[in-house]
Amino acid sequence: MKLIPSALKRGFEALLTPLVARLVSAGVRPNAITTVGTAVLVGAAVAVALGQVRLSGALLLLSGVFDMLDGRVARAGGRTSPFGAFYDSTLDRIGESALFGGIALYFVSGGVPDAWRVPALAITMVALAGGLIVSYARARAEGLGLECTVGLAQRAERVLGLGVPTLFFGAGPQGLLLAAVVTLLALMAVVTVVQRVMHVYRITQPAPRQTQARRAPPSALAEYSQRGTTSE
Repeated sequence: MKLIPSALKRGFEALLTPLVARLVSAGVRPNAITTVGTAVLVGAAVAVALGQVRLSGALLLLSGVFDMLDGRVARAGGRTSPFGAFYDSTLDRIGESALFGGIALYFVSGGVPDAWRVPALAITMVALAGGLIVSYARARAEGLGLECTVGLAQRAERVLGLGVPTLFFGAGPQGLLLAAVVTLLALMAVVTVVQRVMHVYRITQPAPRQTQARRAPPSALAEYSQRGTTSE
């Protein structure tokens, strides 16, 4: 189950195709795109920590565009490499950690009422840990040669789920909208972790062996019934 329809993803990717072609022709390196995207995401973290929640949402969505571009530029330009994949994944985790760290700072610095500070901080930590484990579960499975792209909340869902509401509505009254969004992301991350664990469990189980019941010949059954005993 995916929250973002495949048709919507394909449509957005089609819009990016001319830009990908221009970046490839200009010789832009995919790792440079990854670096800039992470810098934008860290900027989103700084913005939310300073209370500029709408700016943070805009920067978060922009970082998502960079995240979609780097891999496509690498494939279109024939520049895919093991280091590029490693670099992209590592910087994604750095940016995501910075973002939720900025949200945590926003909450503890008065972004929500006093009674909500500790719960909001705790749920932010759950959202951060859940997001990291979602990514780790896929990476670990793929390291074992297994496919593991299932899940309710992948990176694109997390970016849109947090970026769109904050861009249009900010943190909401007393920061409670942002707290509610982070809570939803935390729940979705936990569900996704469970989905991926169950998926890997299913595909790693040996296929059940088909056994055929052996029927004893009638004479043997008659002899068995006459003895009136059983063996264990």
